[in-house]
Amino acid sequence: MLSLHTNAASLSAQAALGSTNKALSTSLTRLSTGYRVNSAMDDAAGLQIATRLDAQTRGMAVAQRNTQNGISMMQTAEGAFGEVTSILQRMKDLATEAATASSTTKDQTAMQAEYDSLGKEMANIIKNTSFGGTQLFSNGTTTTGASGLLSTTSLTFQIGASAGETMAVDSGTQLTAVATALGNASGTYTTPGTPGTELASTTSANGIITTLNTALDEVGSMRSILGAASNRLDHVFNNLQNMSTNTEAAKGRIMDVDYASETANMTTKQMLMQAGTSMLKQSNSMSQLALSLMQ
Repeated sequence: MLSLHTNAASLSAQAALGSTNKALSTSLTRLSTGYRVNSAMDDAAGLQIATRLDAQTRGMAVAQRNTQNGISMMQTAEGAFGEVTSILQRMKDLATEAATASSTTKDQTAMQAEYDSLGKEMANIIKNTSFGGTQLFSNGTTTTGASGLLSTTSLTFQIGASAGETMAVDSGTQLTAVATALGNASGTYTTPGTPGTELASTTSANGIITTLNTALDEVGSMRSILGAASNRLDHVFNNLQNMSTNTEAAKGRIMDVDYASETANMTTKQMLMQAGTSMLKQSNSMSQLALSLMQ
């Protein structure tokens, strides 16, 4: 029907053109941002899922840094005890040498002086070894293995994105045992200003050998705890890396735009825009046919 007031073809063309323009705008937005989902309107459920995945990946990234920092801390402590082991082995060498009948009193005095110096250095290591400005074994004044970061029986590491993903390490119990063993092995470890008498005679030198063996065993046990914790943290890091990679990939499948598909959509919508514009022009000229009937 020809009518001056209502042009149905024009209205249909306008509606189609508006719909195409909206779809083209969406395609252009996706291609310019690189995301398929730019607002909740694009995919409400997908955005919610992607947000949870993003929170998980961010948490795991921080947890990965936690594990690396934990390993570094453990290695710092283990390196300190590695030096304590070297000191104890030297002390045992001195004790073994002083325990033999061929060592004179002067020899034993000289060896005792070195022994005392080694004891003081063990105390220095226990007091002053730190990580990130925090003392690891003591508060900086005592040698009892108390008040340091590793003195606790429940050292907790956050190793995941959720509250339940933690790792507890009991280093305090063994650290106390180590401090006690070192105090038994050297008088200057606990009282630096008082010379020791461990190598004053062949009898005392012989007796201290067993004590030094015990100290070496205790330090070895402490090092094994630190090494085991470091190895576990390393496995945690590897697992977090695997989970983070796959979670990030899952989020990408939801959020990222498929450029091949979206480019094809954009081209289609551009062609429809051109066709719609042309048809709108043609439909608007239909009213002139009604006027021609009046001529």
